[in-house]
Amino acid sequence: MKLLFNILIIFLLLIAFVPYFRRFIFHLLVGRQLIKQQEKAYRAQQQAQQARTKGGVRVENVPPDANQSTRFRGGEYVDYEEVK
Repeated sequence: MKLLFNILIIFLLLIAFVPYFRRFIFHLLVGRQLIKQQEKAYRAQQQAQQARTKGGVRVENVPPDANQSTRFRGGEYVDYEEVK
């Protein structure tokens, strides 16, 4: 029982004070799953992008008066006093 307790204490001290050991343990527990999820998301993104571009030319409809509404038409003149 004392041996198990000593191993547990050494393990906790290694985790607490040795960053390389901590990184290794993290990679064993979480890193592989994280990499798999990233690869899965990347593949899904690539498939979605391919599906979008397979259709050929994509033209978005722009309303004919869209350019006129964004043009600057002037504004109101406001009286002001110059402060010196």
